[in-house]
Amino acid sequence: MNKSTLKPASVFEQFAKINEIPRPSKREEKMIEYLKNWGESHGLETKVDETGNVLIRKPATKGYENKKTVILQSHMDMVCDKLVDVDFDFDKDAIQTYVDGDWLKAKGTTLGADDGIGCAIELAILEAQDIEHGPLECVFTRDEETGLSGAEGMKSGFMTGDYLINLDSEDEGEMFVSCAGGRNTQAKFTFKREEAPAGSFFLRAQLKGLTGGHSGDDINKKRANAIKLLGRFLFQTMNRYEGVRLAQFHSGKLHNAIPRDGMFVIAVPHDVKENVKADWNVFSAQVEDEFHVTDTQMVWSMESAEAEPVIEARVARNFVWALQAVDNGIYAICQDPELNGMVETSSNIAAIHSAETEITILSSQRSNVMSNLDNMCATIVATFQLAGAEAHSSDGYPAWKMRAESKLRDTVVETYKELFGKEPVVRGIHAGLECGLFSERYPNIDMISFGPTLRDVHTPDERLYIPTVQMVWDHLLLVLKRI
Repeated sequence: MNKSTLKPASVFEQFAKINEIPRPSKREEKMIEYLKNWGESHGLETKVDETGNVLIRKPATKGYENKKTVILQSHMDMVCDKLVDVDFDFDKDAIQTYVDGDWLKAKGTTLGADDGIGCAIELAILEAQDIEHGPLECVFTRDEETGLSGAEGMKSGFMTGDYLINLDSEDEGEMFVSCAGGRNTQAKFTFKREEAPAGSFFLRAQLKGLTGGHSGDDINKKRANAIKLLGRFLFQTMNRYEGVRLAQFHSGKLHNAIPRDGMFVIAVPHDVKENVKADWNVFSAQVEDEFHVTDTQMVWSMESAEAEPVIEARVARNFVWALQAVDNGIYAICQDPELNGMVETSSNIAAIHSAETEITILSSQRSNVMSNLDNMCATIVATFQLAGAEAHSSDGYPAWKMRAESKLRDTVVETYKELFGKEPVVRGIHAGLECGLFSERYPNIDMISFGPTLRDVHTPDERLYIPTVQMVWDHLLLVLKRI
């Protein structure tokens, strides 16, 4: 298989054009302009709201004028992550894709199929002249990945449809009817730098090559978190040896990604430096065994480093103790039998960076039960406050609750069985979807979410399973015809 034979051709042609456009979260101006110009050049009613969301309307095909209006929705921004040794500017450079068997991948960066492939499907439907459908509204929201601010800023009345199909799901054959709500929690330690004790030896430790992944979809897969692993080693080392001092700690980038790499710099008494190096080797072997299924490409290194001022001892100790104590991973499983053991509540310690006078911590909490989301956030805040940090949680976004009755869901399920001869999976998702915000502002819209299969989103290993794009395309066209 090569790129010239990808099917459906119209979708992959649109996706290729989208990946030429820089569209980091919060910096989607070029994509907004592209969509606006695209809609107007095709003679379609196009509008952009004050937040930057784009809506393009397409009239019904002949004979379908009396059908209810269907909204197709995806988000235009992408998570921007790359391998540490790749030179790439997400504000200027086009994503470089290639075919690997049945998978479409990017060269050392995130692919942008989350949710560029949803945008491409919408544009292909808008452009098509040979498909049957009622009135359509194609909506492209901005800044889904870093706070859903596009959906948050959308005012009532921008969309006017009766049904909404969100194209931001990542498992073909699974139809999502509810999602988790989420909040971010931030913490900050402040300190003064001071000179390391006389006779100190500086070591730089680095961990990379972890699998990482989406902090919602992948939180149940027991993947290693670089922050927690580095924190464990620091806690062990500071407990074992007197006089260990922390100079730097850096790991993670995005609130919704499990951190894949990180580093720290410490000063240790000269007479224990070889012991610390030996401990690092033992620890790395133990952790590799602990994560021998999920994280098989870990790379560990420890080497001497230049001397530099260190974080004051009390603050560094409290910071490391908080890292050891703070919850990370699954907190609770859904009790509802319909949700079949799905993760209900979780937390992800996502990014930590030290500067001259402060250490900042970013984490994300998710839950399908809003009271437990509040509880999870309070737990994270309390942990860091007890350690002496400033800490607070954002307002976040709401969960999307499953409807007891849904004509859209019934149509989606029946058409899937008709096309593929098997039952789709109808379920909730622990990740956040914009449907949660839409359900507050548009309570009468019947909604569902589905899409082609993606793996390792929010990481440079992101990939799109090519055969599922045709399946989703065929299914969506039949839904539009039948709804």
